[in-house]
Amino acid sequence: MDLKIKSKNECEYDMVALGEVMLRFDPGEGRIRTARTFRVWEGGGEYNVSRALHKCFGLKTGIITAIADNEVGRLVEDLIEQGGVSTSLIVHKQTDGIGKLCRNGINFTERGFGIRGALSCSDRANTAISQAAAEDFDFEYIFGELGVRWFHTGGIYAALSEESQNTVIEACKTAKKYGTIVSYDLNFRQSLWETCGGIERARQINREIVRYADVLIGSEEDFVMCLGYETEEIDSSFKDLNVESFKRILLKTSSDFPNIRVIANMLHTVKTASVNDWKALCWSEGNICMSDEYNDLEVLDRVGIGDSFAAGFIYGLMTTDDPSLAVNYGAAHGALAMTTPGDTSMATLSEVEAVMNKSGARVKR
Repeated sequence: MDLKIKSKNECEYDMVALGEVMLRFDPGEGRIRTARTFRVWEGGGEYNVSRALHKCFGLKTGIITAIADNEVGRLVEDLIEQGGVSTSLIVHKQTDGIGKLCRNGINFTERGFGIRGALSCSDRANTAISQAAAEDFDFEYIFGELGVRWFHTGGIYAALSEESQNTVIEACKTAKKYGTIVSYDLNFRQSLWETCGGIERARQINREIVRYADVLIGSEEDFVMCLGYETEEIDSSFKDLNVESFKRILLKTSSDFPNIRVIANMLHTVKTASVNDWKALCWSEGNICMSDEYNDLEVLDRVGIGDSFAAGFIYGLMTTDDPSLAVNYGAAHGALAMTTPGDTSMATLSEVEAVMNKSGARVKR
């Protein structure tokens, strides 16, 4: 596998991520519309990967983001600190009493159950990180002086604003300049792109960012919507997952973007909100391998499953020279993430490896 990862002794961080961190308000087993109490979590597509790589896999990680300098921002920062992710790269943005200058994003998410799907209601306009420009972050210092082995970002952050698009491209360029491995999760969100240029802009920006990536991650919908690939074998609702069809998409992606060394494609079938099938494919150096399959997987909370997959997959790539092992770390960690509430992983490395070794769910005494 042709990934030249810098050694630990020349870098301050094993991994840093760039993206937004929001507050998630979780009504538990109930509905947003009838809730009287909420449990609060921190979460964000890019941040979740950084947190899991520290909390589950034991790596030293940081988050590059911006938060409004007020009490809500301090709550977000406190939650990040509890997750063990370094906050030293966070930029604090001045705000006012009404959030007109900038604010912190919040996200109300209910888990769903059975025939009732999960539901998300975001409130993230005018946030500090969506306004932040590349000049707000010293990427030369982060990647050139501190040193970072792995940099991760994604399509959710890229869809926030024109400023975020320019920032993520500049961050990727600087990371590549200093030999940092770059991974990018396509993570398509139609609701975000509708207010930021639409599908054509999404494809233009994503194809530009992917040119700087060493590792590319996405679901079946991501590759079609973000990169513009068409396939007659997938219906418009993405319910029927044709493995051979996605193998062709992976090969097409590797041909269009020769800079990419590894590609992971998550295959997720939602039977009900509570029962899912789950597996993943990995392309590397012309070879395609598949993870173990997790069929009829019982789901408590599916939010963040893709981020958990990315974390396990990145850990596998960083610590082994075996893509087939890496994709199984990702799939097992993603499967475990569906069994706990919140956006972020609550698993341990030993639990991930136990799932990979099929030790079962018997009580551990």
